[in-house]
Amino acid sequence: MKESGWAIWITGLPASGKSTVARALSEKLSRLGVGVQILESDTLRSVLTPNPTYSPEERDAFYNSMVYVGVLLTQNGVNVVFDATANKQKWRRAARGLIERFLQIYIRCPLEVCRERDRKGTYRKAEAGEAPYVPGAMEEYEEPYDADLELDCVEDSPEASVDKIIEVMRRNEFI
Repeated sequence: MKESGWAIWITGLPASGKSTVARALSEKLSRLGVGVQILESDTLRSVLTPNPTYSPEERDAFYNSMVYVGVLLTQNGVNVVFDATANKQKWRRAARGLIERFLQIYIRCPLEVCRERDRKGTYRKAEAGEAPYVPGAMEEYEEPYDADLELDCVEDSPEASVDKIIEVMRRNEFI
């Protein structure tokens, strides 16, 4: 029987560095001979909700689907990195409850820094009234109370962040 995979959810405000850290983690794991599938919310959203409204109802459906995909992958031996804001704790808790080997990584990043880094213009759209559901701007971001690791977007470089994640993964016997 194939061993189940594990999952790591990297969460934080939009533009906090989740995707950068997820890609760097994937590259380092690949060099260590560990395969991983990144479930990046923007990419998955383009398939599941090609014309997203980001409404609360749509977010519920989207994150429930994302968790379900992660569960299926891990049950079939695929290691998963969720690269998604998931601003409500309920979605991250659902994944933790359904995936046996699960870690949650929180990238703490001040809103001002996220706004400065925002290449997609998400916060500008929120301020202009074009995007009414932006976590951290118009919508609440529920910080994790149960993160397995908290990173600081200002103090921790992507490389240092990955080293810290790898350390937690080793402690928890993921690798």
